[in-house]
Amino acid sequence: MTAVDRKLAEGDINVDVAVIGGGLVGGIMALALDSLGLETAVVDREGLGTALDAEFDGRASAIALASQQALEVLGLWRHLAPRAAPILDIRVSEGESLLFLHYDHQDLTGTPFGFMVENRDIRAAISACVPRARHVRHFAPVSPTTMQRTTSGVTILLEDGRRISSRLVIGADGRGSWVRRQARISVTQWHYGQSGIVCTVNHERSHENIAHEHFLPSGPFAILPLRGQRSSIVWTEKSALAPAMMALDDAAFLAEINGRFGNFLGELKISGPRWCHPLALQFAQKTVDTRLALIGDAAHAMHPIAGQGLNMGIRDAAALVEVLAKNARLGLDIGSTTCLAEFERWRLFDSHLMLAATDGLNRLFSNDVESLRLARTAGLAVVDKIRPLKRALVREAMGLAGDLPSLLRGKMP
Repeated sequence: MTAVDRKLAEGDINVDVAVIGGGLVGGIMALALDSLGLETAVVDREGLGTALDAEFDGRASAIALASQQALEVLGLWRHLAPRAAPILDIRVSEGESLLFLHYDHQDLTGTPFGFMVENRDIRAAISACVPRARHVRHFAPVSPTTMQRTTSGVTILLEDGRRISSRLVIGADGRGSWVRRQARISVTQWHYGQSGIVCTVNHERSHENIAHEHFLPSGPFAILPLRGQRSSIVWTEKSALAPAMMALDDAAFLAEINGRFGNFLGELKISGPRWCHPLALQFAQKTVDTRLALIGDAAHAMHPIAGQGLNMGIRDAAALVEVLAKNARLGLDIGSTTCLAEFERWRLFDSHLMLAATDGLNRLFSNDVESLRLARTAGLAVVDKIRPLKRALVREAMGLAGDLPSLLRGKMP
């Protein structure tokens, strides 16, 4: 029995890092920390994952190419590859215009732009890898009740009476982050008056691995390719209309989808449940504090217009683990103010740039002002003809631009 196991049996656990939140970003963070040999506790109120044959819940995520490289290094991608659908082409269109912006992977990159993966499969991959991680202890289903932080360490009390002591706590617990609230870190937030309706459809014809983004006055309407003849629908609708759309039966709901995008995929059938949630931009006033770091939606949550939410969380995890690795190799305190400040500086520009970009795109396209509509249509046509600009935009969307952490370049930190 190791020292950590003895502490666990006694109800007092000493680790290097405590990760609060065992979802997609929290699970990925835990595996990245394990790769450094840092003893890690993951506190998860629900559980790290589900079995691969669990009931499909209709939700999927876009994985940019850089994020896929990180998942491969961490051993997750071998579980996901058979179930992932590559995004080979992207078509962006405006309203009823016949003009559109076309990104062709053969012309621009020679590789897929990214992949669509069902969330249940990511959770299942995390569940398969975490139990084999030598340095990770998983506590679930359980919630933290109190957190005390000093200049020398962190103590977290769980609802079952166990106590975790660590040098650093990482909040990976989503938009309503308990860690962020405990640290009294305020957030800036505004609502768009839009709701995101998400579902999966089976269709008669092949999607040919093309992702479609169609801009309508109420907001973007995306059809994203999944494995087989299935697609994920991400439909932005005015919040006042969303409840009525959710209340429709399947036939009427599918008619609304066809009315917005046409029947180019043939007959549609709903697969799994529908989801609807209000859309808002949110970011924490700071992402680090005394022995504390926030990542993923706990730090910043954005409009789904570019499908970058999970990718930004993976970028956070990759940057944080690289900074921790450097400090650990030098024998420095991984929870020090200097260490965490380096992480915050690294991620500040990129995260705020993405927040601004998604906010700006949504505001630019989610209206029916005629002059703006004509300008948008012309702009899409012009960009489609400028190959260097298209290549630069694609590299940004693929997560390959800027100062990348090692994991995003397919290497260990």
